[in-house]
Amino acid sequence: MAREALKARERKRERLVAKYAKKRAELKAAGDYEGLDKLPRNASPVRLHNRCKLTGRPKGYMRKFGISRVTFREMALDGKIPGVKKASW
Repeated sequence: MAREALKARERKRERLVAKYAKKRAELKAAGDYEGLDKLPRNASPVRLHNRCKLTGRPKGYMRKFGISRVTFREMALDGKIPGVKKASW
């Protein structure tokens, strides 16, 4: 599991991106790159990184479910994800 500080930092970035999204779009449309430079660095959506919502794991993230592959497998085997079952043929 990721440290709580790393998960908190990512949540903080998400809030900043949401806060400045409209202003960034206006500045970008106007071509005001100096104004864009004055915004906080973490307000850029490029700096976001997908993390598992439960464990905070940064790798093996599955967008459709919002969790990592490891957590997905555990939950699927426990029957906690509706409509998902282990394949057998």
